[in-house]
Amino acid sequence: MELKNIIYEKQGNVAVIKLNRPKALNALNTELLQELETVVSAVEKDEEVRVAVITGEGKAFAAGADIAAMKDMNSMEGLAYAKTGQAVYRHIEEVRKPFIAAINGFALGGGCELTLACDLRIASTKAKLGLPETGLGIVPGFGGTQRLPRLIGDAKAKELIFTADIIGAEEALAVGLVNRVAEPEVLMDETMKLAGDILAKAPIAVGFAKDAINRGKQVDMDSAEALEALYVGMCFSTDDLHEGMTAFVEKRTAAFKSK
Repeated sequence: MELKNIIYEKQGNVAVIKLNRPKALNALNTELLQELETVVSAVEKDEEVRVAVITGEGKAFAAGADIAAMKDMNSMEGLAYAKTGQAVYRHIEEVRKPFIAAINGFALGGGCELTLACDLRIASTKAKLGLPETGLGIVPGFGGTQRLPRLIGDAKAKELIFTADIIGAEEALAVGLVNRVAEPEVLMDETMKLAGDILAKAPIAVGFAKDAINRGKQVDMDSAEALEALYVGMCFSTDDLHEGMTAFVEKRTAAFKSK
């Protein structure tokens, strides 16, 4: 892959995706979003990769969309830009591999929305999160009006969106916006530790669980439970299930092979 705005590397079974426009605080222009789509597709297709981590270079995770590029857009260009971001973020959700956001600094606007598209979020104590779009005369456009209420509830989501407030890591943890908080110097260590905890589990089951959770939120309870039961049944056709249950009975560590 030829990438100008992203650093992509693999550390064992973990893909590390680093947004790399530090002089622009990793602002999300169209080119970066297109490259992000490229690496998300690579994660999806690479059988060696089982967990992906997204973080930012420098002092920001991603300080929002590229306002300088947006300010002169017309309505159709703005619509196309929103749809581009939405499509990439939806792809992150659809990949049956966990994505962890390691929020090393500012995660604002589209950057905050990128963390929302990830499955888990670990924030540095120096991180700042928020959706400041209404202060710019616009609404969150990369899924923020939909994912944030689903994650932290309507009331708090409306407060953050309507006021454009920016909150610190501890408040983000308190309202359920992030899963964990870590000191800056150990942020990636803690992120990789969490990734390792996931890697120790059955990959197919983890992927099914992600899909069941995400799809289940979009349908009624009967349909959601039917999907869950379907995945349970499908697990019984995998070698990993038999390995996991046999290992449990034999009181040993399971050796999953994603089969």
